[in-house]
Amino acid sequence: MKAEIIAVGTELLMGETQDTNSSWIGSRLPEVGLELHWVTIVGDNIDELTDILARAWERSDVVLTMGGLGPTMDDLTRDGIAGMLGETITTDPGLKVWLEDSFARRNMNPMPQQNLRQAGIIPSASSIHNSLGTAPSWWIERNGKILATMPGPPRELTNMWSTEIAPRLKERIPGNVIMSRMFKTIGLSEAAVDEMVGELYQMPGMDFGVYAKPDGIYVRAIAKAQTEAEVLSTLQAAETKIRAALDEYIWGTDEDLPAVVVGQLLRERGYKLAVLESCTGGMLGGAITDIEGSSDYFVGGAITYSLGLKVQAGVPAATIDDFGVVSEETAIA
Repeated sequence: MKAEIIAVGTELLMGETQDTNSSWIGSRLPEVGLELHWVTIVGDNIDELTDILARAWERSDVVLTMGGLGPTMDDLTRDGIAGMLGETITTDPGLKVWLEDSFARRNMNPMPQQNLRQAGIIPSASSIHNSLGTAPSWWIERNGKILATMPGPPRELTNMWSTEIAPRLKERIPGNVIMSRMFKTIGLSEAAVDEMVGELYQMPGMDFGVYAKPDGIYVRAIAKAQTEAEVLSTLQAAETKIRAALDEYIWGTDEDLPAVVVGQLLRERGYKLAVLESCTGGMLGGAITDIEGSSDYFVGGAITYSLGLKVQAGVPAATIDDFGVVSEETAIA
């Protein structure tokens, strides 16, 4: 089934806010049996928003909107959906009471009348309460299609997806299972990795992609089938071939992070680690200490950003003069 994401907000178009929500949701759609085909960012313009919604409703099975559910006049997602479906927004008494109670619990009385916009609903929609904010979501099922709205703040969106939207989608999309695995490599170019796994592109029931990332080259394997057992079998067969092709170049999978993997190796070997940083400005130590349990193997470090600190740390001034601050010789010293 085809899925589409619409991220709403002029601040996204202007670059004032980064659209991290679309990638977060997109990575989770396979878990509910959906393939993401389109992602659109649209500003706070009712005509453009209504047009984008109409296109999405026409071509996709599931449409997910993010943002535009606030109380201000430029929060237009509800208005756009109502216009697209030709329905009228009215105030839902139950939502009104829920909103007023939410403000009372936060000791924010009286509730601004502008927030009543968030109590609006159309006949085709049912409301989903937002446990972390004041923006309820809409769930719409009509003509065999689904449209769900989600709040823009990432904390509210991730909670809404995990507790409400994803479970509902899983119930309504039977017999279509999609699973994926990511294999992360280091020490090879993107083209080299692609060549090494080239024959896998012909595997039935599988889609593959090779991506360059800051921490290496990734290979994503996506399996599709009617049952979970079939998907797992296909994915396992693909993993066996990927590991045989890339072998020691694979440093991690899925959500693995370099600092976590390195920490595991240090702990297994009983090694201690200290860092002396210059151009990184403490980034390396920060990455290490972000990991729970890093105190087991991380001793500490120093940020030697100025020339004086480098000399104090033991780098001969002559080495810096001869080879420069950013050089192999200075790094070794």
